[in-house]
Amino acid sequence: MKVNRPAVLRVASAFAVVIIATAGIHQLRKTGGGAPDFACKEIQGQDVSISIEKGATGSDIAEQLFQANVVKSAAAFFRLAVTDPRSERIAPGTHRIQINLCAQDALVQLLDSKRIADLINIFEGAWNSEIIDFMVSAGFELRDVAKALRQAQLPAGFSNVEGLLFPAQYSFATGTSAQNAISHMLDRAEIEMEKSGISSGEGNYSPQELLTIASIIQAEADTKDFAKVSRVIRNRLEKGIPLQMDSTVHYIKKVRGEIFLSTSSTLLNSPYNTYRKYGLPPGPIGNPGRSAMLAAVNPVAGDWTFFITVAPGDTRFTSSLDQFNLWKAEYKKNLRAGAFGSAK
Repeated sequence: MKVNRPAVLRVASAFAVVIIATAGIHQLRKTGGGAPDFACKEIQGQDVSISIEKGATGSDIAEQLFQANVVKSAAAFFRLAVTDPRSERIAPGTHRIQINLCAQDALVQLLDSKRIADLINIFEGAWNSEIIDFMVSAGFELRDVAKALRQAQLPAGFSNVEGLLFPAQYSFATGTSAQNAISHMLDRAEIEMEKSGISSGEGNYSPQELLTIASIIQAEADTKDFAKVSRVIRNRLEKGIPLQMDSTVHYIKKVRGEIFLSTSSTLLNSPYNTYRKYGLPPGPIGNPGRSAMLAAVNPVAGDWTFFITVAPGDTRFTSSLDQFNLWKAEYKKNLRAGAFGSAK
């Protein structure tokens, strides 16, 4: 199925949140109202590194900041942490933060993703091969990442780790092993599959099949069209029509941004080639995000068996081959006119 659009690299902002313990309000009461604090100012001191562990409490972070001379007192930051809901978004990992800050500025810098060392951005639809590159760039050893993927504990019914590394922004504390990092991504995927209903299966579709559908949806469409693409996939599967999804061939070739799929590409001998093979590929073709997972389980009603993006942002759906071919001619005209930019 030709979608004919550039791959959109969407980043899901999904940090593992540090716990700011509300029980610490008892400690807040003990501090009274006069916690020493630096004055907020435009020019602060030099940067220092603060490593925040997953599960750290507000008092833990406050003490770290005080010991590193970031804030004037632990109490000043702690009072802010338990009263400002933004503190719940502090991510674990190593943060670069200036010294001699007022508590408000310290919180702002802790929430600044640009100040998180070795931040790993995994966009929705990323292949595992790309995630390996991201992790190596963040300082993990290639052999350790490869070993962690080989030894990953997969959910029951899954045969491949592709699709099971949830796309998000991650920052891991110094010393985190590749095995623990991969396990964290797997845990996130399991949580999202449970929330979306993928883990329970749906109708005749197993959890792995639903995740595979989600990965195709992610690669084929913009978010607004996810539920329609989900219906097209189901309709073609249930009618015994080959899926003919360009994204499955892109996965084989490991190319992004390819708009026009050549005839030779559709003939590639691979179980993932849905132009040659009937049914779903043997597993996911990328790591889908939450919206694609939900769409895989909840397709909108419709009789469509074709869709095509005739211009960026203009994806059309039909059950008529004749109509599809008319739109395909319109797409080719737009492609020649440069509507898709520099995409291949």
